[in-house]
Amino acid sequence: MLLRRAVVRAAQALPRRQCARTLSYAAPPGGLPPQTDLMTGRAKFTDAYAVLPRGVLRDIVTSPLPGWNKARSWVLARPLSGFAETFSQYVVELEPGGSGDGEPDEGVQGVLFVLKGSITLDHEGTHEMREGGFAYLPPGARWNLRSDEGASFVWIRKRYEAAPGLDKPDMIVTSDQATERQPMPDTNNSWCTTRFVDPADLRHDMHVTLVTFKPGACIPFEETHVMEHGLYILEGKAVYNLNQDWVEVEAGDFLWLRAFCPQACYAGGPSDFRYLLYKDVNRHMRLP
Repeated sequence: MLLRRAVVRAAQALPRRQCARTLSYAAPPGGLPPQTDLMTGRAKFTDAYAVLPRGVLRDIVTSPLPGWNKARSWVLARPLSGFAETFSQYVVELEPGGSGDGEPDEGVQGVLFVLKGSITLDHEGTHEMREGGFAYLPPGARWNLRSDEGASFVWIRKRYEAAPGLDKPDMIVTSDQATERQPMPDTNNSWCTTRFVDPADLRHDMHVTLVTFKPGACIPFEETHVMEHGLYILEGKAVYNLNQDWVEVEAGDFLWLRAFCPQACYAGGPSDFRYLLYKDVNRHMRLP
C-alpha cells in the first residue's frame, strides 16, 4: 500500500500534458502492388490541390540524388508556375550505411523530420536523431548526414527570403517527443499544434509544425488563406474538404495545397490524426 501511494504521488508530481503523445510515423511502402490489384485509386491533381496517396509511392517513381550514397527519394512537391511555388518536399530513404552531402544551394534552408530508423546529422556538432526527430537548417549551412541502420525522413526545402534588419535563423535540433503540444483555442484539447519554431520569431519565413486531431475533431470552418501547404500524414485517417471536394486520406498520404485553396477536415479515428505541415509565413508578398 505504501509503495502504491508513492507511485501515485510521483505520477501526480509529473507535469500534466494537455494532449497525449503518440509515436507513429508513416513511411512510403515502396515495392510494387501485385498484378491482381486494380489500377485506380485516390490520386488526384487539380488546379487547387493534389492528393498523392501512399499507394503511389512505389519503387519506380523514386529518384537518386547527386552527392547521396545508398539513398533514394520520392519527390512529393516542387515549384510549379501557377500552382504551389515556394517549396519542394521529399521523402528520402537511406539503406544501412547510406549518407548524403546535404543542401547543394547556399540560399536554401531546410527541415528534416525522421519517420523511421535513425540518422546522424553533422552541422555545428554531431546530432543523433531518431523517429520524431526534427532539425531546422538555415541557408548557407554546410551539413551532411548518415545512417548506420537505415532511415526514412522528410526533407523540406525553401529558398530563404531575407528581410531588412533581420538575421538568418539559427539551427534547431529537437523532436516531437521533446516539444509540448499546444491546444488550439476553444477546442477542448481535441486539436493541438506542435510548434518547433517560435511563431513570433520573424527571422523565419516558413513554419513546419505537427498538427494533431483527436478522433472526431475537426477544422470547423473552410480555411482560405495565402499560405501554401504541404501536408504529410503521419498517423490515422480523415476526410478532407478541399475546394468543395471531399477526399479520404490516411497515414502515408501527401496533400499539396495551392494558396487560397479552401480546406477543412474531420478526423476519422480510431487513432489520432496527425500530419507534418509546411506553410510560408512572415513576409510581404513579392510583386512582379
